[in-house]
Amino acid sequence: MDGASPNGLATLPSSGATQEGSAGPPQSEGAAPGSGETLITEGRATIVFPSANEVFYNPVQGFNRDLTCAVLTEFARLQLRPKGIQVILPGEEELGESPQSPPEAGDPPTVPETPRTARPGEPCEGGLRVLEALAASGLRSVRFAREVPGLGAVVASDCSPRAAELMARNVARNGVGALVTPRLADARMLMYQSKAQREPFDVIDLDPYGSPAPFLDAAVQAVSEGGLLCVTCTDMAVMAGNSAETCYSKYGAVSLKGKFCHEMALRIILHSLDLRANCYQRFVVPLLSVSADFYVRVFVRVFTGQAKVKASASKQALVFHCVGCGSHHLQRLGRATSHGSGFKYSAATGPPVGPTCEFCQQRHQVGGPVWAEPLHDPAFVEGMLAALERSPGRFSTEPRMRGMLSVIAEELSDVPLYYTLDGLSSTIRSNTPSLLQLRSALLHAGFRVSLSHACRNAVKTDAPPAVLWDIMRCWAKLHPVKWERLPDSSPAARILVVEPTLQASFTLHEDANPSSRKRGLKRFPENPEAFWGPKAKAKPGGGIAPSLQEKRERLQNKRTQRPDGAGLKQFPCKRFKEGTCPQGEKCCYSHEPAPTAPH
Repeated sequence: MDGASPNGLATLPSSGATQEGSAGPPQSEGAAPGSGETLITEGRATIVFPSANEVFYNPVQGFNRDLTCAVLTEFARLQLRPKGIQVILPGEEELGESPQSPPEAGDPPTVPETPRTARPGEPCEGGLRVLEALAASGLRSVRFAREVPGLGAVVASDCSPRAAELMARNVARNGVGALVTPRLADARMLMYQSKAQREPFDVIDLDPYGSPAPFLDAAVQAVSEGGLLCVTCTDMAVMAGNSAETCYSKYGAVSLKGKFCHEMALRIILHSLDLRANCYQRFVVPLLSVSADFYVRVFVRVFTGQAKVKASASKQALVFHCVGCGSHHLQRLGRATSHGSGFKYSAATGPPVGPTCEFCQQRHQVGGPVWAEPLHDPAFVEGMLAALERSPGRFSTEPRMRGMLSVIAEELSDVPLYYTLDGLSSTIRSNTPSLLQLRSALLHAGFRVSLSHACRNAVKTDAPPAVLWDIMRCWAKLHPVKWERLPDSSPAARILVVEPTLQASFTLHEDANPSSRKRGLKRFPENPEAFWGPKAKAKPGGGIAPSLQEKRERLQNKRTQRPDGAGLKQFPCKRFKEGTCPQGEKCCYSHEPAPTAPH
């Protein structure tokens, strides 16, 4: 498996973080860690952090924070160029004039005078106003102030008094008081007040514990025209189809439990942002959308325009997903057609499927609406990659960032959702073709194909499902399946009984191996540490319930650590509880009756 080094992801002592006495910003007087506290270094920031779980911090999300700093830097170039402000990163001084983003349609002309320069750590007059609405320890805001050029002011807010106290200490410790202002406030009230006082923020960062849904309405109003919203969702169980009704209540969309669930999660949050923005005659334009680890992260610009808001319905789509073979089809909610110099908007026609699936005769599930337009701005992604090349060594997770952005740059932007190699082969009960073999078959058939950063074995293609199943039928002829094990009504039997109309070629195509794979970039990293994943929610007094910690240690990797089944006797056998277990005494699980509750 491709994987970034664990040292590039975590900031705990075993994963790249430094303890007191290590290199880092000079410690201010009175900022030394007290009893029950430790020092954590990430990027160019060193913060005091309580050892107890009083304020939330997850070291695994160092990649999230690195990526955000890189995005803000390129966004600063985009926004400050019309003001005559030149953004310069370490390593770009010798290049002369720093490369600037190309002007967009509607941008005012560039000021012809000698541009002012903006460097990391320096307040910039006329620079970006940034709000970190859920700042916790203030680590992200301190990193913004020390690593992102072109900032005018950063407001770090949290509703926890302990967090606000900690932020003030960390701001003083890192010497960024001229840029960062800690606030004790409710994030929603702070954003609504900025809207009411007509003091919008150029950048709003939302990285809550769990769902950002309660904050989205305020955020789409409080961000400036053309400003940037950075939103993280860590409630992936909800967004990936485990709780479709909860997903609808939070995001206005029904999630599906398909192979494409991680990309669908990105499209659900983009739909939700656009839907909320439309209420105020605003709309979103994605710059970058990332599915990584156990969360999704989107970066979108927000604009105002009544005419363009009318096009939003045609940007959303319902998803029809076959429960048998996994084929999916999209149904747009609206239709935009050229009409003179503008567009005419009307209701879409459909549906794109019949009562049952044409390939396996099973029923469809309906999910969405989801965002059906591109997830990324290709020019912006290329700008980020170029900045990493010009100024190497800025981030500890740079190898992973370079790999992921390269895969994103290769993705087909006009193809929503994807299939997976194992999903296609398991449907017809065959062995799995290699990635290069399937990509070659699609390319030989005249279709486009790409990877997806959201899933290691994903295949994005503009080929219709009928072509994919023809290719898999040809594969099954070369690698016969065991027909005696296929019921006549199974999806595999119903698909394979049809003769393919396309004769697929699995000969290696010259474009089958994507550039990011040829270069050996670290695109899909391994888990960086033990007990990796979402952390427990911070609470007053700190600490984790003993029962929760004990359960985590008992269940973590219980099968991979005990391949012989040893130790599984402590877990009850599900078949025994339902009636009888065919394994009898040989069963590795417990057949002890459940204890009865005392009367």
